[in-house]
Amino acid sequence: MKVADYHRQGLKHWVEAPPEGYQPLGTEAQAGGHRVAFFARVEEGRLADVVFTASRRCRKLLALADVAAERLQGQSETGFSLRAEDLMSFFAEERDRAKMEARVQLILQALRGEAET
Repeated sequence: MKVADYHRQGLKHWVEAPPEGYQPLGTEAQAGGHRVAFFARVEEGRLADVVFTASRRCRKLLALADVAAERLQGQSETGFSLRAEDLMSFFAEERDRAKMEARVQLILQALRGEAET
């Protein structure tokens, strides 16, 4: 899928500010003008809902973070995992692979080492 096609479908997990009752999932990561942070509502030790905040200047970052939030839902609060290859393969049709990889690394940095690379 291409990032533009994903955006046409609409972002499902982006929020301007973390909702009440959501806890940080890692810390906010920044690189240049880009930033991303994840938040989760935890129920019975599982990530019941995951949302993210991010700078709106990079469509690639927004799309990758949205897919990451989707993939994290339902996982264990303490043992969640996210693989860079899974995110990259979702957008296999996207051309600028180096920029995509940089955005994936920013997402993994935000999740603070609890994600597998």
